[in-house]
Amino acid sequence: MESVLMLMGGFRDILSFQGILSIFMGSAFGITIGALPGLNASMGVALLLPLTYGMAPLPAIVMLMSIYCGAIYGGSITAILLRTPGTTAAACTVFDGYEMAQNGEPGRALSMAATASFIGGIFSVIVLVFLSPPLARMALMFGPAEFFALCFFGLSIITSLSADNMVKGLISAVVGLLLGTVGIDIVTGVARFTFNFAELLNGVSFIPVLIGLFAVSQVFITFEQNILELGGVKQAISSLRISMKDLWSVSGTITRSSIIGTIVGILPGAGATMAAFIAYNESRRWSKTPERYGKGCLEGIAAPESANNAATGGSMVPLLSLGIPGSETTAVLIGAFMIQGLRPGPLLFREQPRLVYGLFAGMFMANVAFFVLGMLGSKLFAQVTKIPNKILLPTILVFATIGSYAESNSLTDVFLMFFFGSLGYFFRKLEFPVAPLVLALVLGPMAESNLRRGLIISGGDWSTFVTKPISLTLLAIGFFTLVMPFVRMYKERKKAKTA
Repeated sequence: MESVLMLMGGFRDILSFQGILSIFMGSAFGITIGALPGLNASMGVALLLPLTYGMAPLPAIVMLMSIYCGAIYGGSITAILLRTPGTTAAACTVFDGYEMAQNGEPGRALSMAATASFIGGIFSVIVLVFLSPPLARMALMFGPAEFFALCFFGLSIITSLSADNMVKGLISAVVGLLLGTVGIDIVTGVARFTFNFAELLNGVSFIPVLIGLFAVSQVFITFEQNILELGGVKQAISSLRISMKDLWSVSGTITRSSIIGTIVGILPGAGATMAAFIAYNESRRWSKTPERYGKGCLEGIAAPESANNAATGGSMVPLLSLGIPGSETTAVLIGAFMIQGLRPGPLLFREQPRLVYGLFAGMFMANVAFFVLGMLGSKLFAQVTKIPNKILLPTILVFATIGSYAESNSLTDVFLMFFFGSLGYFFRKLEFPVAPLVLALVLGPMAESNLRRGLIISGGDWSTFVTKPISLTLLAIGFFTLVMPFVRMYKERKKAKTA
């Protein structure tokens, strides 16, 4: 009851002219940043951080949190319309969102993305308000063994993403894992697979890979097909809004994915991208019609979008409760707190309870703001599919090049983008799935580093990964997920021979 009263006081503090203006400005800027390939939420927060110097603490931090929430949603816009994820967290949204845009339903896909993002974000804020301290303590229980097990579970999803051709999917995943080994070895400090290129010492940048595999490869495919509209959108735009029937049909998916996203977001370093992939896989696993995934189904948009936005609230749990950043963006937010003379952690709840609940209310309103802006803009965004190729394709290449260069101001990333664009083109022509490569590149380095840390801590004892309850459970679930498609395939072949 006390939390409810404090939260009401937080809404009273934030619902001022300055507070509302900060929220909507931050959300609009965040959506714009998120929709631009190569830019992400942490960049957006860092760009506007200097503007908060002269502001009061509450509107200043809430504006930056609004950028965070808006950017995670904004990545879905270009993912759906242009097959170009604006942020890494929107990589999963491409699979079904773009197919819906091809089928003449870009507005419906955008509306589903905004709605699922809103619900996932609101769910995580509710969890943030009422369960921050115990959930933060749960996050502290995760050590290297548990994080490795979580990564293994995430990598086991590859079999689900490769259902059409398991061998090609596994080859794609191996390519991603190999790419993840490029750079300085975190334990020995030895350079690996850099071929004497100093630019590769920090590893292969994920943004150029993502832009190349999805955006540039699509440009190549479209040029080759000589289609009048980008991506082959041959049908007129039909539905621009989702119906209550649509929303009800994905309610279970959104609920489940919001829970997954919040839990994964709480774990420091896991992030919205992992949350989106896990939620997408679980949605497909629970679905009665898994064959529809990847061909333009609403569940394929609802799952990753509700999960990646739920991860925003989840990542704020360890930040506010323990002073530990749960993601790259919350690490930048710590700087915003310090600029205002505040230190996130347990003492913040005791010394500044009014501010804390004002932040809770502000994050709630940030989700409302990007939802309103997203729904109002969906009709306008959908018109992108009507722009002729001769204008749109060069524009995509220009933005892709700028986005790749902007990440580290290196021309090497631009060359990498075109290299992976060519690789993505041949992958699609030869029907190799791209999703396993992306997932392996995201989780591979994290899995390797935690595996080696766990072995160093245990003195080389491998049993440390199976003697802890959390890691053992995650490894068992991951192994089950990895093996089941092969068992199912064996049974189907045996049944076919018998018939």
